[in-house]
Amino acid sequence: MNVPLLDLQPQLLSLRPRILAAVTRVIDSTGYILGREVVELEEKISSYSGASHGIGVSSGTDALLASLMSLEIGSGDLVLTTPYTFFATMGAVLRTGAKPIFVDVEPGSLNINPEEMAEALAKDRKTGGRIKAIIPVHLFGQCADMQRINTLAEEYGIPVIEDAAQAIGAEFPCVENGTVTWRRAGGMGLCGCFSFFPSKNLGGIGDGGMITTSDAAFANLLRSNRNHGAEPKYFHSRVGGNFRLDAIQAAVLAVKLEYLEQWHAARRNNAEQYRRLFQEAGLIDDPVVLPTESYAKVAGAEQHNHHIYNQFVILVPQRDALREYLLKHAIGCEIYYPLCLHQQDCLHDRDYHQQSYPVAQQAAGTSLALPIYPELDQEQLACVVETIRCFYHGS
Repeated sequence: MNVPLLDLQPQLLSLRPRILAAVTRVIDSTGYILGREVVELEEKISSYSGASHGIGVSSGTDALLASLMSLEIGSGDLVLTTPYTFFATMGAVLRTGAKPIFVDVEPGSLNINPEEMAEALAKDRKTGGRIKAIIPVHLFGQCADMQRINTLAEEYGIPVIEDAAQAIGAEFPCVENGTVTWRRAGGMGLCGCFSFFPSKNLGGIGDGGMITTSDAAFANLLRSNRNHGAEPKYFHSRVGGNFRLDAIQAAVLAVKLEYLEQWHAARRNNAEQYRRLFQEAGLIDDPVVLPTESYAKVAGAEQHNHHIYNQFVILVPQRDALREYLLKHAIGCEIYYPLCLHQQDCLHDRDYHQQSYPVAQQAAGTSLALPIYPELDQEQLACVVETIRCFYHGS
């Protein structure tokens, strides 16, 4: 049986008439840069994420870069983040001239470890206070511990940029005065950065991104910086970039946004089916370690929509051999991520390669993403698990 890692065709077929109508509407309008379609999507995404403002940009990478630029992060500054994520998180920092400083991730969620963050922030304060921003990544569709992260950020007076590229719609329980409020990714820090790359839960038909914030002044600065720093047009008090979201992407994304919660629910259901099937196959913990939903049972909210499963990642021994076996048997899979950021060759002339982050490095050596997209059926999910069982225990 063929089970692709991702198949966008079923989604496209069901929405094709609406998508074509939306694209045609933009083409006929001749309003291709920003405009009404982008403004409407900005309002919808910001409202969905629990923020006051949305700023459409050209990609998730540019969302991070524009946010750092708007904070005037530059040479001599440090940005605290995770070593276990997609390269864009670090790449955006390096492009500003700043340096990333890493702390390890938590064993369960693989999100940044707040206790190690606390140690890094305390050490930084004693040595001059060069950390100017914190970028937690909501990895694979599950929020980092934003309650603890925001507490640390407030204590040290450092802004938080949420890298929510994989996590639109993911939720986290924040406790205030004994009351639990579930808040969405992108609505908890100074700003949140989203990607609409086609493989995301909310994906466009090309590149696109969004920044959300509830700080009106910061929102205005972001809008200026996405358009070469112009304010007003042709007058430049700062150097920005060309980070605009185009109207065709906005129109398509607005169509898809209506179905996002339905797709999240299907992914969560698929994740539950994987857990059941792995349990029935006798694979749980030996050899398959499953991802955790670290905060899913706070205050009786067990069924709340927390993890949106942009990826479903397992940790396994003999990962590379298993991957080859699955691909040989037409089961799609991918490694997220085979190398930690501090180990990347672009940092070879710095001292990063001497650093060690054991949990992140172990994850890089054992993680494997399985198909999780909404249209998978029960037979396909069972086939994935049975193929893994055969690899470890024979047929």
